[in-house]
Order: sequence, then structure tokens, then C-alpha cells
Amino acid sequence: MILLQESRTRHRRLGVAAAAAGLLAALLTAGPAVATPDPGDGPTTGKGVSKSTEAEVKAAIADGEIPGQDEIVHSGNIEHLVNIPKDALPGTNSDLAFQGRYAFAGNYDGFRVFDISNPKAPKTIAQVLCPGSQNDISVSGNLLFLSTDSSRSDSSCSSTTQPATEKSSWEGMKVFDISDKRNPKYVAAVETACGSHTHTLVPERRNVYIYVSSYSPSATYPDCQPPHDGISVIKVPRNAPEKAAVVGFPVLFPGEGPDGGGNPGSPTNPGVSKTTGCHDITVLPDKDLAAGACMGDGILFSVKDPENPKVIDRVQDNVNFAFWHSATFNQKANKVVFTDELGGGGAATCNAAIGPNRGADGIYDIVGKGDQRKLVFRSYYKIPRYQADTENCVAHNGSLIPVKGKDLMVQAWYQGGVSVWDFTDSSKPREIAYFERGPLNTSTMQTGGAWSAYYYNGYIYSNDIAKGFDVLKLSDKRTDPARKVRLGELNVQTQPDYFD
Repeated sequence: MILLQESRTRHRRLGVAAAAAGLLAALLTAGPAVATPDPGDGPTTGKGVSKSTEAEVKAAIADGEIPGQDEIVHSGNIEHLVNIPKDALPGTNSDLAFQGRYAFAGNYDGFRVFDISNPKAPKTIAQVLCPGSQNDISVSGNLLFLSTDSSRSDSSCSSTTQPATEKSSWEGMKVFDISDKRNPKYVAAVETACGSHTHTLVPERRNVYIYVSSYSPSATYPDCQPPHDGISVIKVPRNAPEKAAVVGFPVLFPGEGPDGGGNPGSPTNPGVSKTTGCHDITVLPDKDLAAGACMGDGILFSVKDPENPKVIDRVQDNVNFAFWHSATFNQKANKVVFTDELGGGGAATCNAAIGPNRGADGIYDIVGKGDQRKLVFRSYYKIPRYQADTENCVAHNGSLIPVKGKDLMVQAWYQGGVSVWDFTDSSKPREIAYFERGPLNTSTMQTGGAWSAYYYNGYIYSNDIAKGFDVLKLSDKRTDPARKVRLGELNVQTQPDYFD
């Protein structure tokens, strides 16, 4: 049972969600949108909601059925320690990575480095201006990596936005030397076909391999057109990162015809994205295993040979999954949680009109051995609180909370906040803690909320698109054993063996 911090009771109200069903229809049938705005634009506003919907949102706030505008509410087992607002980088906050006593926070305008040795009072020690959405971020040793997935005039940190049709346009990976955390140095850039929406590290002693995920957001990107059914593999020598280069483009969805072999999407599968690449990949280096969330498909594959990954199994959900967004293994590597980013992160999908099975997590058991392993669906998980129809909310980035014998996860849901949940029983997942803010705006859809929420060395860190960097403390006997697990480095999409 969760003890609520706020005095009023939160209820599921059907009327609030139903009022905006018409507004959502266009967003949800058009496939995934770009989740956040172009670099430098900051949070965006969408179409204004109807007056009747605005009135219902305000009534729900007054009745205590959803939090008030910007109001913080949380379960009694979570404490909000601190929020660090955005500073020199005004763009959209994105992903997080960790190393020692440092947290690295991506932003569409660059990245920020925090000293988190005192989690109650993080200190900013560096802010690097380097525009290039999404600036998905990871670290390994003395190297930091950033993804650029918007058309830039060149590969420099002073580049400007330009049309993708320009022959000089650049997209790809950037590499920084962070041996001095207070003074990161830009050392290499590698251009990749279709840019880099996200990336995943496969680290080795002498080299770091990067799996670059990219896909076609629109017909205006000539390098992204179908078939674009693979990933770029970059090899980065640790001692000579300036020699980083693409070493392959393995095709994960081989097939005949102009669209390749992935999910054909709409209209064959209405409301489902056509697979023209992968959105995100998570690897388990100790198990030589990876899971890919690839638009219309979820895959399980071997990375025993990192330059030549091999697909083991592939699944689709053409009823409830619109866009396979990300993946998380459990510690035993016998389960995968896939997320569905219904509406592309810009829609209000945590409501009664959408229901509990869309814009949710899909929990899959991994059965069998070796190359005969299969992904078997067990259940869906979605936060149990309806959000206002002016709040973008859908399943997004999260990580394991390392407790032996349990499958526990913390996860971001944009303006749905942060949810801690238990999927030890794959068929009966349940929430055990939460943190959220009320809507940014009660009259207009405005993009915001938690992009990432990750557990690292005893605390939950969240990067809020609009509000900044949050630190949460979880106090619950079910999760307390995780405080004893200490990591020297964490890139969530490169899952560690927490108990090795």
C-alpha cells in the first residue's frame, strides 16, 4: 500500500480524459512525432484545448483529482531532495549518464556536468554549449558521447540548423574527452546515415563500440528513407578517439522490396509505425545480449561479435503498441520491458480515452536457450493515475533498481512524473511509489515532464524537460537493499551486472 503525501485523494476521473478525445485523435493516428522541439527552441506548446476541457482540468484540480499547476505530489516513501533549474542551456533536457560522483545531463543545446557527491546539493561544474538534438548522452572512461539527430550546417559546436536537403548537412556522433570534468574537450565527430537519434555503448578494454539508432521522422530526410533497416556501428579506440569511424551497418530487418523487412505499419497495421530503423537499443555486455526497440518491432539479438550483431527473435504488437521506443532487461536476463511511445511524447495519453494498454510498458519473458530464445508477452504496465489532457504523458526512459530476487524499476513518464514499480510477477506488475508535478499549463498542451528517471548509487535522478534536474530519495523496505550496490559508471542502455 502506498501512503500518499498529499492530504486529498487522487481518483480516476473519466470525464476529464473523454473531453479531449477529439484533440488526441490526430496525434495518435499519425504515428510518432518528434518527441521534443528543435534545439534551442525550449519547450513547445501545442494546440490549445477546448474551453470545456480547460474547465474540466481546473475542476479536477479543485476537486483534488489531479495536482494543481506545477504542484508536487508524491507517495510517502519518496522524498524530493532538490531541483536544479536549467541555467546556461535553455533547450530541452534529455538523457542522463553517470560516472563516479558525477552526473552528465543531456540538453538539446549541449550538456551539463553535475557533482553529485552530496545528492542533496548537486553542484554544476561545467556546461558545454553544443546544439544538436537530442544530445543523447553516455560516458565510458575518459570519453563522452553525444548524438546529433537534427540537420546541422557542420559538425562543430557552433553549427546552425539548416534544411536536411542541403548537401552540406551533418548528423551523427560527437566525442568529447572528459578526463578533466570541468573542461570537456571536443575531440572527434563521425557522420552516420540518418544521424543518431540515440546510441548505445558496447565497451571493451581497448575500444568502445557504439550502436547508433536512427529512423525516418519524415520524407524530408533523404538519408532516412526505407529501407533503412539497420544500425550504424562505430568503433572508437580509447587511446585515439580521433580515429573513430563507422565499421559497419548491419541490417536487422532483411527483406525484399522498397520497404525492407520490418513492420509495414499503417495502413497494413493501422496506427502502428513502419519500421525504418531503431529508436533505442539496450545491451547486456556480460550476457552478449541486446534488445532493440525498433519503431514497429521489438527484437532480441546477440552481440557476441559486436561488429556483427545477430537477431535471435522478433515480436510485434499491432493491437496496442504504436511505437517501440526503449527496452530494459531484468537482472537475470529472462525478461525484457519494452515501452510504447504512443503519440511521440507530445500527446496526453495517460487518460481514460486511451486506457491502460496503450502508451504503456509491455513485459516479455525470455524463454528457451541460446539462439532458440523467444520473447513471450505477459502483461502491460501503465501508471495508475490519470493525467490532465494538457499534460504530455507516455512510457519513457527508466532503469532497474538492483535488488536480488526482485524485478524493480524506476521510470519516467514525462508529465506523468516518475513511477517505481515491481514486475517480479511478469503477469501482475504493480506500482510501489511515485513522484509527479501538476500540469505546466491548464489551458494549453505544453511539452514537459521527466525525460529520464534512473537509480544510481542510492538515489533516483530525473532530468525534467522544462523544470531541470531532480534528485529523489526512495525509502522502502522493498528497495532499501539496492543502497548497498555501488557502481563506478552507469549508462542505462548498457546495463551492468549489478551483482558481479
